Amino acid sequence: MDAEQARARIAAIRAAGGKVTTEELDELWAALEPVRPEDILGPWKGSAFVTGHRVEGLLKAANWHGKDFRSLSDVRPLICRGPDGELFSHVEAGKGEASLWMVEFRGESTASMVYDGQPVIDHFKRVDDTTLLGVMNGKDVLDDGRYFYFLLDRD
Repeated sequence: MDAEQARARIAAIRAAGGKVTTEELDELWAALEPVRPEDILGPWKGSAFVTGHRVEGLLKAANWHGKDFRSLSDVRPLICRGPDGELFSHVEAGKGEASLWMVEFRGESTASMVYDGQPVIDHFKRVDDTTLLGVMNGKDVLDDGRYFYFLLDRD
């Protein structure tokens, strides 16, 4: 599979409601190009794939909206929508904020968000100019050996 095929497949998965296997997401990840941290600065709206991973429920309960990469050292990883409809950085759930680094994952260096207060790293690859594929990595993140995958769209 090449990057163009991966983009088309991701679009089809989204159009069908987001249900997909982690194994297919692993293949899509492998086909996409890495991205640099400075290229992804700004606010992003997030969406989870429907794989049955336990993090899906946690993000839904938190009313997750997305991420805000304000600078390489100032990242708000869990932008959520409050009961009043306002967006806020859910520092408590994220155990702090985060920063952006180039980190190797599966043999490639790519933009990665390192949480300040927990052993979790989100790695990113470019789907297109306005979309990123993310995969959450770290201690206690795997769910029956499966990673948690999500999408970010420029907000």
